[in-house]
Amino acid sequence: MNEQVLFNNLIVGWFVLAVVVFVALLLVAAPYGRHFRKGWGPAINSRLAWVIMEAAAPLVFAACFVVGRSPITVTTMIFLGLWEAHYLHRAFIYPLSLRTRSEGMPVAVLGLGLLFNVVNGYLNGRYIFTFSTSYGNDWLADPRFIAGVLGFVAGYVINRRADLTLRSLRQPGESGYRIPYGGLYRWISCPNYLGEVVIWAGWALATWSLPGLAFATWTVANLVPRARAHHAWYREHFPDYPPGRKAFLPGIW
Repeated sequence: MNEQVLFNNLIVGWFVLAVVVFVALLLVAAPYGRHFRKGWGPAINSRLAWVIMEAAAPLVFAACFVVGRSPITVTTMIFLGLWEAHYLHRAFIYPLSLRTRSEGMPVAVLGLGLLFNVVNGYLNGRYIFTFSTSYGNDWLADPRFIAGVLGFVAGYVINRRADLTLRSLRQPGESGYRIPYGGLYRWISCPNYLGEVVIWAGWALATWSLPGLAFATWTVANLVPRARAHHAWYREHFPDYPPGRKAFLPGIW
């Protein structure tokens, strides 16, 4: 079995596994952050766990670029820049900005997250820098690329603004949770997750690829159930939680 066949089989399995994970997370919230609970084995510091887990994505993607066989074009360099900008922030800046005193992240959750980022980085990086032949500079004028990049940037802005709002709820050294207000928090409980979904939906459109679509599918499978769990948690812990606020999509759900 050559790498191309293995790659194709992995893509199919990746889509199937995303559906399984979606159903599982609807039933049981992943045990980290505000949903942390004992009984999931040993846990480690949340900040360290985030760095270990997320660093795999930019490293694997960069490695695929280094060993890639496709021609280097402006298009592929833009893809490299978008991916690395997002994940370098997610791996090395975001964890250090956390002000919550979490009880930790189970090693099992860290392991699953690390596995996801390795496979996801490989699928997207290997496709863009080796298996695809469609990313010449003419792709820069394609409406799918333009709309996808704009979606990626819009999702990034939504995600970052939401994260900054959450961070502003606590002063250094404070712990506990409060109700966030402002921006998209006027309408939904988790605009940070909505932004993340928009980012990778934009990526899927800009790359017009099965690995990109698989990533967008996984993002929905992971974050939509978590938004649902967050929304229920807010309503349970805050009697004055805004009654008209939805979980994920303004005015819908």
